[in-house]
Amino acid sequence: MELKRVVVTGLGAVTPLGSSIEEIWENMKNGVSGAGPITRFNTENFKTKFACEVKNFDATKYLGRKEVNKLDLFAQFALIAAELAMQDSKLDLEKIDSDYAGVIWGSGIGGIDSLTQEVKNYVANNLVPKFSPFFIPRMISDIAAGHISMKYDFRGPNFATVSACASASNAIIDAYTYIQLGRAKVMITGGSEASVNEAGIAGFNSMRAISTRNDEPKKASRPFDADRDGFVMGEGGVAFIVEEYEHAVARGAKIYAEIVGVGMTADAYHLTAPHPEGRGAAKVMEFAVKDANLELSDIDYINVHGTATPLGDISETKAIKTVFGEHAYKLSISSTKSMTGHLLGAAGAIEGLACILAINNSVVPPTINLDNLDPKIDDKLDLTPNVAKKREIKYALSNTFGFGGHNASIIFKKIS
Repeated sequence: MELKRVVVTGLGAVTPLGSSIEEIWENMKNGVSGAGPITRFNTENFKTKFACEVKNFDATKYLGRKEVNKLDLFAQFALIAAELAMQDSKLDLEKIDSDYAGVIWGSGIGGIDSLTQEVKNYVANNLVPKFSPFFIPRMISDIAAGHISMKYDFRGPNFATVSACASASNAIIDAYTYIQLGRAKVMITGGSEASVNEAGIAGFNSMRAISTRNDEPKKASRPFDADRDGFVMGEGGVAFIVEEYEHAVARGAKIYAEIVGVGMTADAYHLTAPHPEGRGAAKVMEFAVKDANLELSDIDYINVHGTATPLGDISETKAIKTVFGEHAYKLSISSTKSMTGHLLGAAGAIEGLACILAINNSVVPPTINLDNLDPKIDDKLDLTPNVAKKREIKYALSNTFGFGGHNASIIFKKIS
């Protein structure tokens, strides 16, 4: 069968760098950090006291107060990002075949804040089980997709993807595939996460996975830098409207980019550590390029997973060199996690957004805080340290890798 072309026609986001696409891009290209002291809870007894929070967030600007009370923060981010993306797409709901419109949403953890608060209340009430009737539907990871589909009466494919930090990328890949196969015309996809709470911070602290640079939060996310000490927790939600190309053209939609290739692999190696030689990371990029029917030399920019963990940064750069050979030195590479923090299950969505904006503006966003390159990382690679770079980008590749060895890559193409 002939596969359908798939394009991105709407963008919406609630992030540590802003909640409009213009503000996010302005901050991203200028190397602005979204990090700061945690405001959501008292961090006195915590090793890490900062994160990349969404600033001045007020869900009631978009959602009714009763609705907000029924939703975990991750689902609030999802609904608002989806609404902004729908507005941006200018889709006319009366002209959509709802049976061919769906929602696939990614979240690695889901309603961890609701779970934490209910357990705290249980303990505070002397172990008397007075749990909220909204507890379970606030907590489960699929509920964001469910709420979005109900809001817009999208009756096509509807589910959640959960693959740790690859969750949003897997959601986008599934949405792309359903449209490719002709099983949907329009999909809302992306991801959201809201893990800046006691359990989220303490859990990652116990793993020694997140930075403890409390005296310099804005300099804490340091991908590839010799002085990196872990990732910085981020939060937020990013939504894409993806459509069958002919469907988008027929309604005169603005097209931001085309999705042309995807890859998925497993490291099959370790619970939390990447394969030291980047085995799964190399193969997933190779698969994505093959799926797009491209030459390796066609890729202009890679938005890397680049979390600023000691092992991950080294293995990913090794993987890039393994796959791209000499072309690895002609690529532009950057980690926007240096600015946004790590949005966990939503990472693939915000970094896919970074790729699309880089393509549309012919600018590679920087890797900030890269002051002293780790000597174990090849210094001939163009990691775009600290300052954005003008460059024509036709093809951008986004990498996301998750605990459990989940790897996903997506290639976005400039619409000429």
